[in-house]
Amino acid sequence: MNKPQDLPLAAAAAAAATTGGDAALDAFWMPFTANRQFKKSPRLLAKASGMHYWDADGREILDGCAGLWCVNAGHTRPKIVAAIQAQAAELDFAPTFQMGHPLAFELAGQITRIAPAGMGKVFFTNSGSESVETALKMALAYHRVRGEGQRTRLIGRERGYHGVNFGGISVGGIVANRKMFGAMLAGVDHIRHTHDPARNAFSVGQPAHGADFADDLERLCALHDPSTIAAVIVEPIAGSTGVLIPPQGYLQRLREICDRHGILLIFDEVITGFGRTGQPFAAQTFGVTPDLMTVAKGLTNGAVPMGAVIAKDMIHDAFMDGPEHLIEFFHGYTYSAHPLACAAGLATLQTYAEEGLLTRAQQLQGQLAERLHALRDAPNVIDVRNYGLVGGVELAPRPGEPGKRGFEVFLDCYANGVLIRTTGDTIAMSPPLIIEPAQIDQIVDTVRAALGRVA
Repeated sequence: MNKPQDLPLAAAAAAAATTGGDAALDAFWMPFTANRQFKKSPRLLAKASGMHYWDADGREILDGCAGLWCVNAGHTRPKIVAAIQAQAAELDFAPTFQMGHPLAFELAGQITRIAPAGMGKVFFTNSGSESVETALKMALAYHRVRGEGQRTRLIGRERGYHGVNFGGISVGGIVANRKMFGAMLAGVDHIRHTHDPARNAFSVGQPAHGADFADDLERLCALHDPSTIAAVIVEPIAGSTGVLIPPQGYLQRLREICDRHGILLIFDEVITGFGRTGQPFAAQTFGVTPDLMTVAKGLTNGAVPMGAVIAKDMIHDAFMDGPEHLIEFFHGYTYSAHPLACAAGLATLQTYAEEGLLTRAQQLQGQLAERLHALRDAPNVIDVRNYGLVGGVELAPRPGEPGKRGFEVFLDCYANGVLIRTTGDTIAMSPPLIIEPAQIDQIVDTVRAALGRVA
């Protein structure tokens, strides 16, 4: 075992926290974590490079989920590291309220070059949650500046995940994220989710059945009057709820209904953006262009927190009226377009371009699909779902203990050198886009072995 003094600084700190017992771990109230379980048996990551993490003992762990769906180019990539270091020494912070700095404009321009046609404006935030709040406010304000201020209703989807701020959990549809926080935003409703295991279990790629689920939006239009609805927000692929792939024709039908009733369509691409589906954005993969698109995670390869809303030009232009000295949109964040984040974003986009990472999932998705769907005969597997370089394996829950079987598979895989994610009893895999075929095999083989050990 390595001693703390033999490890880099981060590893030494992690080792100290481990050996220090409960007191060393007590102050940090961890997000989305079973805190008591974790602090009895900590899993501390101390170093990362390429496809791997290392823990405080120097044990190598293959990253099967790109950190938190964000490290698309792999860890500690040289161009990104160097760009952050250089920027910190040159311009550590600059305000973007009535001021600016060159990197903000350069990064926005680079993003629009890979975005769907017609989406030519970028508003920077600091996370996916903030991107969602921003997009919802944009939608409401857009209708108001156009003289349709009665459009105040927002439509989400059951089982949707749109971050953890009040707007995001209001349009979101994951029960555990909502139940403790009161009445949410007023004027929000939800269309039904697309999960249909009776017809679509073990679909490879997009399920054949379920385009008609989009018609649930027409039900809400009839209930509320479509002239009161500002926007509909969905994830092209619902990630945090367990990797739900859109049925064939579903997103197209949502687009048609929104167009018919003058409703804005928002795609939450915080997970699917920047190469996960084999194109820069899932909007391009599925051939449906939204009016607003939220991004984060892969924008900076997870190296510096950053998010953005990518907007159609018509939405931006609707605000550009009235006296020129007045603020057009009263919204923003102190750290919008932070210089370090912009430097990381530019280096990330350069890395993606040089290595062809935004389309690399097209080359590997066949192998991932084949290996994942071979798990259908593994113990307790009731469904497998995949698209691009994202996959989900749904397990039968234990009676009276939902989520426990999935959590034990997560722990088993971690103990055997592979990091996966679980949401309830669904295993989620979204490896960095630099993954090699042998590493896909390692991830799936480790999952299969874990399923054999976990009853």
